[in-house]
Amino acid sequence: MPRNSEPARDLPNPARLGDFTTDARVLVLIGMALVVGTAGAAAAFVLLKLIALTTNIVWLGRFSFAEASPADMAPGLWMVAAPALGGLVIGLMARFGSEKIRGHGIPEAIEAILIGGSRMSPKVAILKPLSSAISIGTGGPFGAEGPIIMTGGAIGSLFAQCFHLTAAERKTLLVAGAAAGMTAIFGTPIAAVLLAVELLLFEWKPRSFLPVVAATLVSACWRPMLIGAGPLFPFMTDLELPWWGLVAALGVGLLAGLQSGLMTRLLYAAEDVFERLPVHWMWWPMLGGLIVGLGGLIEPRALGVGYDIIGDLLAGHMAVDEAGRLLLVKSAIWLLALASGTSGGVLAPLLILGGTAGWLEGQLLPGDASCWALIGMAAMMGGSMRAPLTGVLFAIELTGNLGLLVPLLAATGAAHAVTVLLLKRSILTEKIARRGRHILQEYSVDPFELLRVEDVMVREVDTLSAATPIDAAVAFFTAEVHRHKAYPVIDAHGDLTGMVSRADVLRWRMEGTHDGRTIGELISDPAVIVGNPDELLGRIADRMVADEVGRVPILARGTRRVVGLVARKDLLHIRAIANGAERDRMAYLVRQERKTVAS
Repeated sequence: MPRNSEPARDLPNPARLGDFTTDARVLVLIGMALVVGTAGAAAAFVLLKLIALTTNIVWLGRFSFAEASPADMAPGLWMVAAPALGGLVIGLMARFGSEKIRGHGIPEAIEAILIGGSRMSPKVAILKPLSSAISIGTGGPFGAEGPIIMTGGAIGSLFAQCFHLTAAERKTLLVAGAAAGMTAIFGTPIAAVLLAVELLLFEWKPRSFLPVVAATLVSACWRPMLIGAGPLFPFMTDLELPWWGLVAALGVGLLAGLQSGLMTRLLYAAEDVFERLPVHWMWWPMLGGLIVGLGGLIEPRALGVGYDIIGDLLAGHMAVDEAGRLLLVKSAIWLLALASGTSGGVLAPLLILGGTAGWLEGQLLPGDASCWALIGMAAMMGGSMRAPLTGVLFAIELTGNLGLLVPLLAATGAAHAVTVLLLKRSILTEKIARRGRHILQEYSVDPFELLRVEDVMVREVDTLSAATPIDAAVAFFTAEVHRHKAYPVIDAHGDLTGMVSRADVLRWRMEGTHDGRTIGELISDPAVIVGNPDELLGRIADRMVADEVGRVPILARGTRRVVGLVARKDLLHIRAIANGAERDRMAYLVRQERKTVAS
């Protein structure tokens, strides 16, 4: 083959790289997110009305959308039967409709994002709010946030599936719908965005962040017209702490972390018990509902969402014995009902359990016990869901009380530390792990997007001359000495003319004699995949995967002169470097001092 005198085509210039990969495509996603945010707010409105309607029909025998609570009903046989019948209906819906409606919704949303290509079915969008309304309306001790996250996510996913979008773009709209629904329910747009970042997006990119913000903002605009304006639980009491006050906040957080860990272990222990029952899982929600009803006989206020309990904790309208009874009964019926596979959220129960424990602890701490109740709520949420920032901002937006920011941060951080150290998985991800999926909820910089090719390439490159006879090349590859699978081929000027591989040699060997022809004359593909020393390592790794090549010659920019080579093993070595940065410990100042003394 004659020497290719044309210079190599330059790959994208590193100067064009920036801090973010987002382009104008994000504007399209923002426009779509506005639609999804509106639909998410509407879904939240419908869910709340369905819960109210079911509650009125089941407990008051009237067709009304007015707010009602089973906690206001007198204990009796119906208080036991209603939750059980509701559980039976949910079991039938899950068996013959969609099994995805079982549980509290957030693990299912995470699975759809990470495993299902962010595709959710229309059945989920319809059956999830309906089953949740039945569960909560018949007395189930759950919140509406898990169902609305699942429902809003399903709406965003279905909308995205109507267009030609990537899986990452579908994920963005799915999470946008979930965050919009949460914003409409609680009036907490900032916490909804943080929840998306900490639990659902599994990335921190403007491509996903900006559409989620757009969806939550449009949902916040719709909320005053659909549900109401202002904080859900206005609470402006200040907490005047002594100098050791933050230590007390840390203590509340530590206890909330232990409480969270206990709740998580008990929940999945209860699930194991249900798994061993000799009946089909369709009947489990009915059994869970029966337990809920029996708990209602002991403490009727433990039934339903329990927003009135949160209001009483913050207002101080609570007695110590009542708080203790609520804490025990609510914990028991919530854990057993959730373990049975019924439909309902975890956030409201976590707020009640954490808030009640914090209020009880506040009887022994300085300041108003109601402030400690709010701190306990945030700590319980942040520790259980592994979303500490969401817990802090959620408490502030829920009440409008910015003055408790520092103790909220202390308690939530402490609770998060306890649960991370004691439990390998959260109350949300344990369910996914039991289905054989592992999720790492840590963000870090991709070393392939940080290092340049020149940082890892081999500079002393073994090459073959284009003038090498074919027979000599065959002998070279078939020798007993270890050879690479492919080698760059260079001409007399040191410029790349192609790559020769064992597959080429095998073909030449089968063809027989070649009458003195050289490698340069028979190379089948001189347009070989190449790289430049100053480009990001991730770009060359992408090309190696796309073209299924294991070795890539590196050329000086603007020329065909080979200056290095990158192989698969060099890419794998990067992971060893990254692991070493986490594992290897060294006191550099001490080491430098020893070197100085030795010299």
